[in-house]
Amino acid sequence: MATSASASQLSDPAARRRIKRRAVVASTVGTTIEWYDFFLYNTAAALVFGPLFFNNSASGGVLLAFSTQFVGFAARPIGAAIFGHYGDRIGRKYSLIVTLLLMGGATVLIGVLPTYAAIGVWAPILLTLLRVLQGIGVGGEWGGSVLMSMEWGTRRQRGLMAAWPQAGVPIGLALGTAVVYFFSGPGFLDGGWRWPFIASIVLIGIGLFVRLTVLESPAFAALRTRGAVVKMPLIDTFRYQWRDVLKAMFVRTAEQAPFYLFTSFVLVYGTKQLKLAQTDLLLYLIVAALIGIVSVPFFGWLSDRVGRRVVYGAGVVLTGLYAFPYFWLLDTRVGGLVILGMILGLVFHDMMYGPQAALISESFGTGVRYTGAGLGYQLASVIAGGPAPLIAAAILAATGNFFWIAIYIIACAVVSLIALLLMHPRPPDSDDEHSEEHASVPVVAGESARVGDGPVAQA
Repeated sequence: MATSASASQLSDPAARRRIKRRAVVASTVGTTIEWYDFFLYNTAAALVFGPLFFNNSASGGVLLAFSTQFVGFAARPIGAAIFGHYGDRIGRKYSLIVTLLLMGGATVLIGVLPTYAAIGVWAPILLTLLRVLQGIGVGGEWGGSVLMSMEWGTRRQRGLMAAWPQAGVPIGLALGTAVVYFFSGPGFLDGGWRWPFIASIVLIGIGLFVRLTVLESPAFAALRTRGAVVKMPLIDTFRYQWRDVLKAMFVRTAEQAPFYLFTSFVLVYGTKQLKLAQTDLLLYLIVAALIGIVSVPFFGWLSDRVGRRVVYGAGVVLTGLYAFPYFWLLDTRVGGLVILGMILGLVFHDMMYGPQAALISESFGTGVRYTGAGLGYQLASVIAGGPAPLIAAAILAATGNFFWIAIYIIACAVVSLIALLLMHPRPPDSDDEHSEEHASVPVVAGESARVGDGPVAQA
């Protein structure tokens, strides 16, 4: 397996394009696998974990299942801090290999976990622990995967390059939902739900092979060559760029919270409130997710042309405006209108998700970019993505309708719009303004990077 590239290889345009494609493929494939695992849990939390792992009423079981889902989100900033540190110290590649093994291993173990009927209270305890491991793995995954791809591109194409790993989210969502759809049926609660989790072991092998062949970015190698590695990326991030971390966190609110309502809570709302068929909803969700495979890279590319904030802001505004129409379409119970509602919700999400990786990552210097961007991105999971299905399920149980859920979506959009207006692009670092021009620097797996803002950044 190739682990390094010589200067002559990087000087050859054809060889360089092959290396860059490999980095994009490795990032996207790995991200797809990890999000398959994560979304599989989300779907199972909405459909099966309540009655199987919690000895409670139907609505109470759903709330408890979504509570374990939130625990995974709460663990994601921990993963971002741990793997961001090592990703900025020793390189993106090896951190991403560990996140893949951690996430995949936890998913397979969930597939063989005994239920409440077999081991009692230990069932939800072990389920929660494995969900925490999933959250740590995903928390460390995002920053490395988008940077592995983005840092191979020039600054003028970073929106598209960073959007390819982002496309792993709709691919993983479609794949995870499709597997659940395939195994759903009369025996789903009796054990059919386990096979999608166990099947993750095959995907782990594929992802591991792909990621072992990828190279670090030339900008990353250039920093290592100059000896400009940050010793304590986490400390430097909070010392010099804590405001950027907070802006990144809040700018994701309109993307994170509605997304998990559109992909996870919708299964509860559709089956329990509207009495729609579970298989129909899963099929609609697959179709809506597949569109994201095209729309996410497209909006990333568009952000390279018209600006990240313009595209992202349009997505924020449209998501806020769509809050009530979304539920109106679902409440018709007409198949065509329901699927239209689900598709539009995810397209407006993709307007934010496509340019988001570059928008956030460009706020940080290369040496703390894995740490800073990862923390800002994953902290949003605690305030937005994680609690969203739990909040929506509680509102629905208390009121019996969607009104305050729609208000909640609008409030998230307002928060994101304010954060977006406060964000300003960071001047490019000398090492990554023209990443592709570092063809003379040998790229070795594990190369490290430079610092962010602050005194050391000027070294």
